[in-house]
Amino acid sequence: MFRLEAPAFLLLAIPVLAAVALLHRRRRRGDVRLDLPDTGARLRFGRSPWVLVDDALPWIRGLGLLLLVASAARPQSGAAFENTSTLGVDIAVALDVSGSMSAQDFEPDRLTVAKRTVERFVAGRSPDRIGLVVFARLATTRCPLTLDHEMLREFLDEVTLATRDQDGTALGMGLATAVNRLRESDARSKIVVLVTDGVNNTGQIAPRAAAEAARALGVRVYTIGVGSEGEALIPVDMGALGTRLQRHRVELDEALLREIAESTGGRYFRATDSAGLQEIFDTIDELEKTVIESRIRVLYSELFRFTLVPGLALLLLERLLAATRLRRLP
Repeated sequence: MFRLEAPAFLLLAIPVLAAVALLHRRRRRGDVRLDLPDTGARLRFGRSPWVLVDDALPWIRGLGLLLLVASAARPQSGAAFENTSTLGVDIAVALDVSGSMSAQDFEPDRLTVAKRTVERFVAGRSPDRIGLVVFARLATTRCPLTLDHEMLREFLDEVTLATRDQDGTALGMGLATAVNRLRESDARSKIVVLVTDGVNNTGQIAPRAAAEAARALGVRVYTIGVGSEGEALIPVDMGALGTRLQRHRVELDEALLREIAESTGGRYFRATDSAGLQEIFDTIDELEKTVIESRIRVLYSELFRFTLVPGLALLLLERLLAATRLRRLP
């Protein structure tokens, strides 16, 4: 970035150019000349280079003065630094990994679609800290709140269904763990996105108690019920017979999920297919926009020495030549 701190000084270039042109004209008119007819046709005299230098003296002086004028205008070079500050949004995603999330009413299954959707959601929230909690019978933090979304995506890729001995749906535990991740946050907005396809059936913390804790801490909870209505095909391990698909009736406590969301100022959504789940996350993305403030600071360095030194050198050269080799007699 380039600028002139005092551009008004450039106006001095006009009288400088006028003076140089006038001086050049006077010098040429003031030359003593003797015309010798026909000698030019008979003799070919070479023209000394010093004659050209002598003619250029006014322009050397003028160029030196123009460089001094440019120095007075204070040319500066600047580097811009952008300071970005954001009040931000801290987001904890609580993802159900119980066995029913393997249901194939979503292609290829509920958990895979949920992971992909969360990944796209994370990709659009670069200024925000996002964490990941998974829950089945127990709830665990897979990734704390972080701005390192690449690391978060790696943890998300590693999420798998709970094993048979850890199967279950501890909604209260999942929500409480996510809320605890936000307990010490000082972000402008703190939210939990709870994704589940079941009914609370285990855990030491009741969902309503977890919702009350969220409300007390100013955490807004968005709940998402996943799964088609009616029945869904779920892979079941039949031991020696291998895995078989069996139809199971979808059980989803929508009343509880809606109550949790509304009690904290959030909203409840129902996703019956992949497109619907993506639309829900897009809606949450719009509802929780991050406000970013950017301030641009420019640091300038002075460049006048790059015109001042050559300008003084040209004036000194012009004076030296005019006083020695190109000195004119009165």
